[in-house]
Amino acid sequence: MSFIQTKNYKLAVYLRGDVNSQKLALVLPGQLDTKDYPHMRSHVEYLSKRGYLALSFDPASTWESPGDYRLYTMTNYLKQINELVEYHGNKPTFVIGHSRGGSMAMLAGINNPHITCFASIMSYCSFNPKIFIKNPDLETMQLGYKVKKRDLPGDPTQFREFKLPREFFEDQSQYDMSEGLMKCVKPKMFVLAEKDKLVDPSLVRAAFAMASNPKKLYTLDSGHDYRRDPVLIEKVNGYVGEFLDIYQV
Repeated sequence: MSFIQTKNYKLAVYLRGDVNSQKLALVLPGQLDTKDYPHMRSHVEYLSKRGYLALSFDPASTWESPGDYRLYTMTNYLKQINELVEYHGNKPTFVIGHSRGGSMAMLAGINNPHITCFASIMSYCSFNPKIFIKNPDLETMQLGYKVKKRDLPGDPTQFREFKLPREFFEDQSQYDMSEGLMKCVKPKMFVLAEKDKLVDPSLVRAAFAMASNPKKLYTLDSGHDYRRDPVLIEKVNGYVGEFLDIYQV
């Protein structure tokens, strides 16, 4: 197990590639997902072979990264991304994420000047309460957290429970990347899943449509959890390679 100590967080990482590389890639897990899921590891491996110092990490308080569960918010996730970029010398960085990780890729990519391009796989571009209606129920707010299960990377029949804090739901409502996507002129990649029941493909198409050029949209004939299919994971790697070749990054 490897850790990186940034200014404010101790983060468990899966890292591959030349530490002296002049370009960095961050692969961002979805909500309460882990760096050790097959798609995260595969994307790290693929990007390292393209010359990136590539890594994925467990956000603070999840899986192998320590911290109080109340640290798990989009604001803290964003800080961890920015601190990892800074830790590696603020070199040109590509960020890619799945689901909530893809939303974080948009958020970080729009706002961090050292991130040169970004990719969002099956992700929401807004958590504005007027648009994003998946709010916690009253019981969740009274408890102060919502219990979530995630399957173990090595055994999908076994699960680990996490407390998703009330602060997560309160914090996310401030983030709407729509305007940023319209103004941002960095290369952007979007992936939708035609059979996605969690993030409707029409929402990804809408985000792509509003985003300024340059941009690319790819589709998968799959549901949301493409990580369960090695063929689909490799297909996404192929999309990433094409995107990076087109924009020479």
